[in-house]
Amino acid sequence: MHYVYVLRSLKDGRLYTGSTGDLRRRLDEHNKRQVEATKHMAPFEVVYYEACQSKYDALRREKYLKTIYGKRYLKNRLRDYLTHYSTGRGKK
Repeated sequence: MHYVYVLRSLKDGRLYTGSTGDLRRRLDEHNKRQVEATKHMAPFEVVYYEACQSKYDALRREKYLKTIYGKRYLKNRLRDYLTHYSTGRGKK
């Protein structure tokens, strides 16, 4: 199983989209600042993920989610969550 995931930086609220074969390990790597692209944004929480049958499907879906249409999809999919937590009204 392979995963496409979206992380939310607890530092600045920005989102990061990626793919992996081991979601827990990858989140741990992001939070330990071992990923060059995100080390300045740590710590993170997973706000969205999808399971895919193959690495190819996960990479293709990741590429789509990084397009304007994919970002729009995620914005709509996560609308309540992002609105709730970005205003400071939500509690973990």
